[in-house]
Amino acid sequence: MSPENKQIIETSIRHILTAVGENPDRAGLKETPARVARMYEEIFSSLEKKSFDDGKVFDADKSVDDEIVTVKHVPFYSMCEHHLLPFFGTVSVGYVPQNGKIIGLSKIPRLIEYVAAKPSVQEEITSQIGKEMTKILAPQGVAVVITARHMCVEMRGIKKLNSQTTTSYYDGILKKDRDKKAEFLQEINR
Repeated sequence: MSPENKQIIETSIRHILTAVGENPDRAGLKETPARVARMYEEIFSSLEKKSFDDGKVFDADKSVDDEIVTVKHVPFYSMCEHHLLPFFGTVSVGYVPQNGKIIGLSKIPRLIEYVAAKPSVQEEITSQIGKEMTKILAPQGVAVVITARHMCVEMRGIKKLNSQTTTSYYDGILKKDRDKKAEFLQEINR
């Protein structure tokens, strides 16, 4: 984020604090505009990147093509694009390799972080993770399941504490083959 954009955020936060009846110069709030600017730089970091470039693919024995590779319950957070309030939860990703192509296991959580590090909605994050996995690996199939709590539901409006939203994305063999899909769902629910 450019210094100019950080300054715009800081000035805007000062205006917001004033508009809601606060004094942005009081001791507890004096550094808040700068803190918020640094926070936005961090939590919206993927807006600075054109694409995900950390998807290292490895060649494995083609016998892996019969298996589902699953990375489950990866914690994530993002910001709702409608209210700029956080939502957070876990992501489970599964894929069936093709031609022995596998991705480094640490790359899946990094992909999740990349996709989530911008204002978004859970539905889009779910499908973007699945589509990126397909783009990187060209697997036989991909599945993504996200379960999250949304502060825009818990803190405002309907105020339903601890409610959870689940979204899913299936492609290829994990969409078409009921047994493979059931195997993935059984694995993530253990």
